[in-house]
Amino acid sequence: MTTEATLPSTSASPTARQVLTRTRGIALALVLLLAGAIAIAVVRSNDRHGTLDPRSADPLGSRAVAQLLADRGVHTRVVTTLDEARNAAGPDTTLLVAVPDLLTAGQQRQLHTATAESGGRTLLVAPGTTSVETLAPGVTADPATSADSTLSPDCDLPAARRAGTADTGGIRYTTTRLDADECYPSRRLATLLRLPASGNGDTVVLGAPDILFNKRLDEQGNASLALQLLGSRPHLVWYLPSLSDTTATDPDDEQSLLDLLPSGWLWGTLQLFIAVALAALWRARRLGPLVPEKLPVAIRASETVEGRARLYRKANARDRAAAALRSTTRTRLAPLVGVPVTQAHAPEALLPALSAHLHGDGQPLHTLLFGPPPHDDAALITLADQLDALEREVRRP
Repeated sequence: MTTEATLPSTSASPTARQVLTRTRGIALALVLLLAGAIAIAVVRSNDRHGTLDPRSADPLGSRAVAQLLADRGVHTRVVTTLDEARNAAGPDTTLLVAVPDLLTAGQQRQLHTATAESGGRTLLVAPGTTSVETLAPGVTADPATSADSTLSPDCDLPAARRAGTADTGGIRYTTTRLDADECYPSRRLATLLRLPASGNGDTVVLGAPDILFNKRLDEQGNASLALQLLGSRPHLVWYLPSLSDTTATDPDDEQSLLDLLPSGWLWGTLQLFIAVALAALWRARRLGPLVPEKLPVAIRASETVEGRARLYRKANARDRAAAALRSTTRTRLAPLVGVPVTQAHAPEALLPALSAHLHGDGQPLHTLLFGPPPHDDAALITLADQLDALEREVRRP
């Protein structure tokens, strides 16, 4: 019965425990980041739930104003698609567009075409720069918002004069229309505009949605202003634009993936790239010349040879392995045949001395010591055996 000695493993591959230990910090950071993203998404979804919805009793909903309008005989109908909003426009209807910026450029053009000749009222709630220029031509949104939320009318519009001060402070607008009513100015720019249209129709641009919120309706003259703006006609169509609205498509609205990304993501990616580049430069400056130091433990030569051999095999570096074997053999053979070590790698100096010592032909020696690299692993093993046999023969007395 024979027993085989089990040699200790010299593998440099990390164990599962080592991998887990090294990556647990990164995994924890990813978990925290994912949890934070989910929490933010939940909070933001809760904040947006029911916002400017006449059916919602949330603080940011608009159920209170809808009920007050119903008491005055104004019927409120909620629509969520562009087709419904366009079909509902008419002389006896007020169309409220809750979030105009959610509409694409093509949808904004279609909505403006439908409302321009309807003879009814269109109320745009806090439209931004792009949407207000399409939905209310001649009006421009100022980039700087109002510093004050509560403002005085300071205009001749009857509804504004009766309501008095109201929370209209938000986006400020300028217009080239001479017939426009410019109300509730903030630093000489209006936060409420009324633009007359054909017939008895008009378009009202409101800089902030505060007067429609349940929590703000009983403050200042918000309720009076909201009821007068929305109750001038017997029917109120409350349009809540949705990103999932597919009833209106426009080839001009086709956008690439980069166009759909918010600008903040693009700037964030650029900043992250710059930060990574700076971090790489900072770490690169720390790399200096190699400094030799004594190892705390002695490493067996066999382990070093085995480790280097594994690296050669992993990289399929048979040429480097063969060159190392031949170079070491030439260096050891040169002193044995009387050739200086400095000339050990010169065929014209080493081969004649070896041939004279072995009394043989120099051609096989040239192929063995200076030949091409082996083409496979078997040829590399054969080369190693032949070099070992040559060295033993030279050393033989």
